Amino acid sequence: MAPAARPSGPLVQIFGTPDSQPTRAALRFFKERRIEIHFVDIRRKPMAAGELRRFVERLGARAVSDEQGKAWKDAGLAYLSMSGPDLADRLLNDQRLLNIPLVRVGNGFAAGRNEAAWKSLVSSAD
Repeated sequence: MAPAARPSGPLVQIFGTPDSQPTRAALRFFKERRIEIHFVDIRRKPMAAGELRRFVERLGARAVSDEQGKAWKDAGLAYLSMSGPDLADRLLNDQRLLNIPLVRVGNGFAAGRNEAAWKSLVSSAD
C-alpha cells in the first residue's frame, strides 16, 4: 500500500491549548487556507526546551510571554524585571505564561494572535 500523499504547501506547527480563543483562531486561519497543521496541546505535552528556545531566540522572551494574562499576574511577575534568559527559564517551567498560540512554519515564527504574521509565514514558505 502506498503512503498517503502529503498536501502541498508548508507544514504549520501550532502550540497552544484547545480552549484558548487565539489558538482556535490560528487553527481556523490555517484550515481555511487548507494548510496542513500539526497542533500540540501544551497542557498535555509541554513544549520541549529546544523548541521554546528557538521561539525565544527568534522573537525574544518578551514577545513569547503573555504579560497581560492571568497566570502572569497571579505569579506576581508584573513587578519583577527579568533578563531574557531568566524569563525564558520561567516560561519553560510554567508554560501558562506563554503568549499562545506559538506558530512555526519552517524557519518562520510568530507568537500570539497575529494574522498579518501568519500570512507572512505562509507566503514566505511557499
